[in-house]
Amino acid sequence: MKAIVWPEYGGADVLRYEDVPKPAPASDQVLIRVRAASINPVDWRMMPGRPRLMRLFLGLQRPKSTSIGRDVAGTVEAVGTSITRFQPGDEVFGISPAAFAEWACAREAALALKPASVDFDQAAAIPVAAYTALQGLRDHGQLQSGQRVLINGAAGGVGTYAVQFAKVLGAHVTGVCSTRNVELVRSLGADRVIDYTRDDFTREHERYDLIFDCAGNHSLAECRRAMTPTGTLLMVGVPHDPKGLIVKILGRMMEAMLRSKLTKQRFPIFMAKSSAADLAYIGELMAAGQVKSVIVEPRYRLREVPEAIALQMAGHARGKLVVIVGPEDA
Repeated sequence: MKAIVWPEYGGADVLRYEDVPKPAPASDQVLIRVRAASINPVDWRMMPGRPRLMRLFLGLQRPKSTSIGRDVAGTVEAVGTSITRFQPGDEVFGISPAAFAEWACAREAALALKPASVDFDQAAAIPVAAYTALQGLRDHGQLQSGQRVLINGAAGGVGTYAVQFAKVLGAHVTGVCSTRNVELVRSLGADRVIDYTRDDFTREHERYDLIFDCAGNHSLAECRRAMTPTGTLLMVGVPHDPKGLIVKILGRMMEAMLRSKLTKQRFPIFMAKSSAADLAYIGELMAAGQVKSVIVEPRYRLREVPEAIALQMAGHARGKLVVIVGPEDA
């Protein structure tokens, strides 16, 4: 079968479109005929192998695992002996550790049935970005109906879902984005949209109960100016500049923990977790027309994954980049 492989450390140019063996599902896995996949920063942030300390876990000279991709949607072809929730022919979506391929295996707990009214490309865009937005707002941000939330980076993969989930939760939503994305963010339900090329939300008089920061382009001190005395800041995204990235992240985490102890404002640190229940809930919202995936045109083919990843690495993409997998890839 055809797949995208990651044979060495580097940028998108090191990725290869090659023939690899078709996988066989373990007892707790499902084999999926992939129909669509989508791209997330988690797919490429480790590709350069920097800082080099990461290679202790990824592989010293080259990656231990050459598979790549997370978000997947497709049709179940075979199931392991302990699988009870799925059977061949089911249409599913969720997380696989090797989604950029014609066939991929995934754990039963990382999948949900795809609603019949939701297309494969819409479903493939959901998993990582959507449950990050949902779990961040609902569980860690504890967003309540009537509260005021600001979403910084509202036109990105996580941000576009966050705007919609915040409206589902009953919040008053302010989105921050560039000029070209103002109408997009407004169309997703934002009550107010700030064009960051013209205005800085940290210097305005408005105060927010929750700041959901997908961009990471403001310091904690700057964000505090825009928070209520008991407000919450959730740091979801980091700058695209890879220089000193790990040090910056660790520094922000340490500062967040310290400020949480010294003030009434909250700076929780969280990592989204794969959840079949959340995937199913998001699928229901999409089937009901309350949430949609914002997909960048055009869709990419499997062989074009390196091109799509290069676009996202450059920081020029909005919404989700989706990969269509079909007979052309055989």
